[in-house]
Amino acid sequence: MLIKTRKKSDIKESQLTDENVYKNRRVVLKALGLSALSIPLASSAQAGLLDLFSNKEKTDNSATTFKRSELIHTKNSQFQSLTPVTPEDKILQYNNFYEFGTGKGDPFSFSQQFKVDPWQLVIDGLVDKPITLNYEDLLTRFAIEERLYRMRCVEAWSMNIPWLGFSLATLLKMASPKSNAKYVRFETLEDPKQMRGQSSGYIGGGLDYPYVEGLRLDEAMNPLVLLSVGLYGKTLAPQNGAPIRLVVPWKYGFKSIKSIVKITLTDKAPVNTWQKIAASEYGFFANVNPQVDHPRWSQASERFIGAGNLFAASRKPTLPFNGYQEEVASLYKGLDLTRYF
Repeated sequence: MLIKTRKKSDIKESQLTDENVYKNRRVVLKALGLSALSIPLASSAQAGLLDLFSNKEKTDNSATTFKRSELIHTKNSQFQSLTPVTPEDKILQYNNFYEFGTGKGDPFSFSQQFKVDPWQLVIDGLVDKPITLNYEDLLTRFAIEERLYRMRCVEAWSMNIPWLGFSLATLLKMASPKSNAKYVRFETLEDPKQMRGQSSGYIGGGLDYPYVEGLRLDEAMNPLVLLSVGLYGKTLAPQNGAPIRLVVPWKYGFKSIKSIVKITLTDKAPVNTWQKIAASEYGFFANVNPQVDHPRWSQASERFIGAGNLFAASRKPTLPFNGYQEEVASLYKGLDLTRYF
């Protein structure tokens, strides 16, 4: 499958952001009487209102910010842009990672003591050659490259992010999938002592942990799918999914599971975390589709994380498959994407 070079025009100047830091925003679900099934939030108006409330638990970990290391890497010329990308400080401080809390600033505020070394990533299931990788393996065993990918959240906001990582297909081929392997199941670390959201249903949004995601094997083998170990030239911060996370740029962000400890090949489709809690709202495929609205908000447009007030950002039309239609549409030929969303 050919992958076309991203042109400068693909990311317009109007989508770019300045270097202003948007710090430590909180989302307090109780303020609007929302239940666990009503998150993630999509409305910027709701988010702005929720921001008026504060959380007494909050701490400032700025003095003990997680230390990231520079990564030796090459730039993949197929996925670069001549225009700026979302500033690093905004990528670091505006996140969804419910293991550390439901507020956009919670992952930054409550993850800075997270331990990524030692780490163990196991690739098992329907494979002929199971693999176990340690922390050093993740950073040195594979050729690391930079790819600039658009990221579209199901909440209808987006970023442009320079990820560092390697192809998931490279790893899966090393494990030698068996002929009956049809799906790939991913699992996040479960460690309630480090991840406060896993020890409290209120803090963690009522999700059933550990967080689980899945892809069809043919999706997982697509050249676009990246296992990321860094961004902006450095290793990942905990709030972004350190030490290793999935990046699937044509799907909504919740598919790109963070802090992975297990990759299992199976013959059955895994039930994903958001699918389990609200199957009518979050499907298995989760392809970015402006024609298929979330039951409670439109997906026709998105709010790019830009300059100035975060919630006053201008909106732009959402692209099918987040702009990667030419590379991935053939994966779903004959599939009704309004039914299999």
